[in-house]
Amino acid sequence: MNIFLIGLMGSGKSYWAHKLSDGLNIPVFDLDKQIEKNEGKTIAEIFAENGEAYFRRKENDVLKSFADMNNFVLATGGGAPCFHDNIDWMNAHGTTIWIDEPLSIIASRLQKEKSHRPLIANIADKDLEAFFYEMREKRKPFYSKARFHLNGNNISEKDFLEILTP
Repeated sequence: MNIFLIGLMGSGKSYWAHKLSDGLNIPVFDLDKQIEKNEGKTIAEIFAENGEAYFRRKENDVLKSFADMNNFVLATGGGAPCFHDNIDWMNAHGTTIWIDEPLSIIASRLQKEKSHRPLIANIADKDLEAFFYEMREKRKPFYSKARFHLNGNNISEKDFLEILTP
């Protein structure tokens, strides 16, 4: 079983990926961490030195490197489903789950991480929720292609088990 977790930055993809990995006893990967490992730079450095287009190409390359693997959980970056037909590729190679937490929770979580997040580094704290609203609206056509959509502020392991257990 290949599981791809998608959603906005700060929606809990990495958290849930580790929980699912433990519960299903399968390996867990983080797409951004794999990119950083391959490039020898942080995501922020890649954006600053090479730009977003370069990053998105690398992101696509690393995502496709999972083609020959089976039984894993992958936490993707927030924009990953929106470029290079990545969402269609993920749907063809596994189960996609859109984690859609309330924007107020996401904004609150990410206030202290802004320096590590190139897309929000220069957004004022008071404007974060509005920024995430616009981002979610732009990405919704891609996110909504996920096979499953979990939303609300009380997402639980039970919600994932209902999806993943036949």
